[in-house]
Amino acid sequence: MATVLSGTSGALYYKPAGTSGTFKAADVTIGSDSINVGTFLNFKPGDEVSIGTGTGGSPALPAGLTASCFIKDYNSTTGAATFSASAGGTILDLTDVGTDGSTPFTIAFKDFQAVANVRSWNFEVTRDEIDVTSIGGTLDQSAPFRTFISGFADGTGSAEVYFTDDDTGISARLIEDVTQRNQAGATFKLYMDAVVSAGTPDDAASRSISMEAVLTSASFSVTPDDAQAISINFRPTAAPTFDFAKS
Repeated sequence: MATVLSGTSGALYYKPAGTSGTFKAADVTIGSDSINVGTFLNFKPGDEVSIGTGTGGSPALPAGLTASCFIKDYNSTTGAATFSASAGGTILDLTDVGTDGSTPFTIAFKDFQAVANVRSWNFEVTRDEIDVTSIGGTLDQSAPFRTFISGFADGTGSAEVYFTDDDTGISARLIEDVTQRNQAGATFKLYMDAVVSAGTPDDAASRSISMEAVLTSASFSVTPDDAQAISINFRPTAAPTFDFAKS
């Protein structure tokens, strides 16, 4: 007999908006051990990021920079970022600017983070209806019915997040990201039944929906009898990935 899933094992994981960018060798400044990764992004000190070498030719990362590292500091006005091998560690010493390929180096927030203060989430998939009714059919006593086929798919989602006094957590960033101008990098992973192994979800044993998204609105309300919760609305920027198989 099949087991009916319960929302008690659901979870929402998130990568913040404004945490995806590119750079070239010319953006590396050896004297300050910094790289211009783009202005007005949303990187924070301590963010773990992945650095990609791009493609084409023989690209090589700047010497001293690693494919997995942490943001040490980021200036949103100038776009300059410095890096460390661990959260809060010393600045990585960059000794050359690297070698460009045909595509730029990439920088992106590395791993999904659990949004701990989520009350609920929902995601709805809809399909367009295309009317393909034709005229001139055979006469009958009954009125003819219209004929439809399915068209493009679309999705909308929302999450209700408790507002807490911790302004450093990922839930606070999710709420603030609604106003983030550059939302590149905002990615949701919605778990129906998160099976946790060694402190992180085991994707092979869990069912989930993941998507890059734009955050479209946040609804704030305060009442004296309820915990403060903010409703965040979002929609995918491309086709979501539905992983409903457990293997």
